[in-house]
Amino acid sequence: MSPELISILVLVVVFVIATTRSVNMGALAFAAAFGVGTLVADLDADGIFAGFPGDLFVVLVGVTYLFAIARANGTTDWLVHAAVRLVRGRVALIPWVMFALTGALTAIGAVSPAAVAIVAPIALSFATRYSISPLLMGTMVVHGAQAGGFSPISIYGSIVNGIVERENLPGSEVGLFLASLVANLLIAAVLFALLGGRKLWARGAVTPEDGGVLGTGGTEPTGSGTGTGTGAGTGPGARTGTGTGAGAGTGGTAPAAVAVRPDQETGGTEGTGVRLTPARIATLAALVALVVAVLGFDLDAGLTAVTLAVVLSTAWPDDSRRAVGEIAWSTVLLICGVLTYVGVLEEMGTITWAGEGVGGIGVPLLAAVLLCYIGAIVSAFASSVGIMGALIPLAVPFLAQGEIGAVGMIAALAVSATVVDVSPFSTNGALVLAAAPDVDRERFFRQLMIYGGIVVAAVPALAWLVLVVPGFG
Repeated sequence: MSPELISILVLVVVFVIATTRSVNMGALAFAAAFGVGTLVADLDADGIFAGFPGDLFVVLVGVTYLFAIARANGTTDWLVHAAVRLVRGRVALIPWVMFALTGALTAIGAVSPAAVAIVAPIALSFATRYSISPLLMGTMVVHGAQAGGFSPISIYGSIVNGIVERENLPGSEVGLFLASLVANLLIAAVLFALLGGRKLWARGAVTPEDGGVLGTGGTEPTGSGTGTGTGAGTGPGARTGTGTGAGAGTGGTAPAAVAVRPDQETGGTEGTGVRLTPARIATLAALVALVVAVLGFDLDAGLTAVTLAVVLSTAWPDDSRRAVGEIAWSTVLLICGVLTYVGVLEEMGTITWAGEGVGGIGVPLLAAVLLCYIGAIVSAFASSVGIMGALIPLAVPFLAQGEIGAVGMIAALAVSATVVDVSPFSTNGALVLAAAPDVDRERFFRQLMIYGGIVVAAVPALAWLVLVVPGFG
């Protein structure tokens, strides 16, 4: 058996073990890189570590560190509440607010799982409160993250564009971004129509008295109380409490009111809102500074994010004490491990060998659609970034023949390998599943799995038909 085939079979084993035994695939990939590199490729430690993505490691740590601080001090809560207020509480627009929020976070540099981890718990709480389909809300969050995931300053975009540049392929940063944005936007629109979006439009707007995202007002949504001491109400929104005077209200379908936290302020009919504290203002300024530094001055996103996070941690240590522990270390391990193993594959010539095999099919369009499906199937169970790092080099030999447009092919691979992150076996899908409160998790798991299977079956073919067959690039 050839060394190249052995290395591919080991990769398959890594995927199988990671899927069936719940072992971090990055850790498995590091072990595989050590075993294959030493025993099969005769590489020393320097040769194995040559593929370690040091710059990506800093980006992942820095950006997730900064966003962990933003989550800890309530900045992300403020952003979500502000965004909902912008749509004046219309329930039908809340899923689109979540889509836009996660898209904006990934577009400015947040790791996709980090953005989903920030928004999904709040989004799915809204879904429970307002009887919105959790499948709709969860998939809107994931597709939103992927919609912004290929901006020129995003992690996905930086990785793919870097690979394209390294392989001396023609590329289009804007084209890649728009392909992912449009694909995920169209999918989200279909989901919205099929999973109850039209009924949401008929429900109108959420008011402060509804006890929802706009807060709880100074009056109870339902119930009455008299005298001094304990008052009692009769509707779903009623609660008991102490006080004087009398009050009555209507709106028997309102959900239970939410508790007021110390970092919130109450304001009569304005409801309860999340305040802008000095720490939150500074964090918002840091997020803006990150965008300006990367876009305007071409500074490294990872080093800039770490620096800003350290400044915030020094100024507000109490808010930031647990932020380091909330860095997405499992994601860092996963991505760095997979890319290190891919580096070993490159060192031993496996990528070139496999690419020549795919290109040797003799029908470039068939090879292209096969690569799209490989990317979708593997990514549904593993790292989207890792599989893209392997697939794009695989496509180089037949792209060099000039019969397939490089720009369209790369965009099709990127879309195919990322839209399937709704699978409950992927990081984003698992985060959505874990974040959903008060749901039948087994049923929700089956829904995500079925939907993920539909995406895997349909999207690669559509991406190939729209982006590859016309010959873009």
